[in-house]
Amino acid sequence: MKTLFILSLIFIFYTYLGYPVLLFIRSKVLPRPIYKKYNAKLPFVSVVIAAKNEENNIEGRIINLFETDYPDTLYEIIVVSDGSIDSTNEIVERISKKNKSVKLVAYFPSKGKPFALNKGAHESRGDIVVFADSRQRFNKRALSELVANFNDPEIGCVSGELIFYESCDSTIQKEMGAYWHYEKMIRKLESKCGSVAGATGAIYAVKKELYEDIPNETILDDVLTPMNIVMQGYRCIFDPCAIAYDSVSKDIHSEMTRKIRTLAGNWQLLKIKPSIVLPFKNKIWWNFLSHKIYRLMVPFFMIYLLISNFFIIEHLFMLTLLAQMFFYTIAFSAWLIPDIREKGHVKLLYFFIKMNYAALIGTFYFLSGNTARTWKKVG
Repeated sequence: MKTLFILSLIFIFYTYLGYPVLLFIRSKVLPRPIYKKYNAKLPFVSVVIAAKNEENNIEGRIINLFETDYPDTLYEIIVVSDGSIDSTNEIVERISKKNKSVKLVAYFPSKGKPFALNKGAHESRGDIVVFADSRQRFNKRALSELVANFNDPEIGCVSGELIFYESCDSTIQKEMGAYWHYEKMIRKLESKCGSVAGATGAIYAVKKELYEDIPNETILDDVLTPMNIVMQGYRCIFDPCAIAYDSVSKDIHSEMTRKIRTLAGNWQLLKIKPSIVLPFKNKIWWNFLSHKIYRLMVPFFMIYLLISNFFIIEHLFMLTLLAQMFFYTIAFSAWLIPDIREKGHVKLLYFFIKMNYAALIGTFYFLSGNTARTWKKVG
């Protein structure tokens, strides 16, 4: 039992601390530069937006893309309306009559976001396909920064960076800021020493010739598509200069809803593409496991640590038990008394527990088959 306890503790520390440290060391010892060029011949780019009932966002989204500094004659905007029943289609049609670079692809009934993305990729004319959502906005340089990376022949997919607006309506802005700072650090390190195990769904680009259709039940297109490209022998990199902006979830309930679905989607990837964890099929299999799968296993190890520690209470193990009791007492108090959550360290600790709880629930959602592919908007 002591050995399993120690191994469980090591696993948790590796997942959140050891893996970033190993990436840092590797990025210094065996870095893989990215040969990004701005002065090369610019390719034609297709921006694909999968939309469903986005009458409040779609016009602003298209206008935002018009404001990028990429040459007007070298890009198109394809809005794939997935069974929209509001005025989304009418708005896009009105804009397309004034600007021929905008194209509407509409169908009914809804067939899900993966189908919409596949449809958009098939309809695209560009050498580079950029996938974007309706809600977020791009920095003026976003398209140019994404495209410049593809002058490196090893690059098959480029993920941009998502930056959150400051919002007085959000009660978890600080925690989300800390989480994203940690997540982006890992993506940057992965990129420096090889490939990122996934992309930012709001802003990522691929070489069209490398795009593979994804199954209609796919939850995480922004992980499966990049991994499909990596498994063809190309790199997926993270470029912090290609920026999209978004608002933070209003509260922890909204973020939990989003996170549970995302984490269930990580498990689903093993079902959809089992070869993703095979070393001879996927050269970054260990990165994928460490970044996407091991985090899902952490809450189970945390439960084991707490329960087993009651049966191992001699010497240093007494200190680990006290530390765990203190840790969970603070989290439970924060759950009972919301005012306590406003204290800095307590807030982060509570958020950490909630995210691991989301991983636990996401696992059970996947195992129960409760991962419907319907579009769900979370504020």
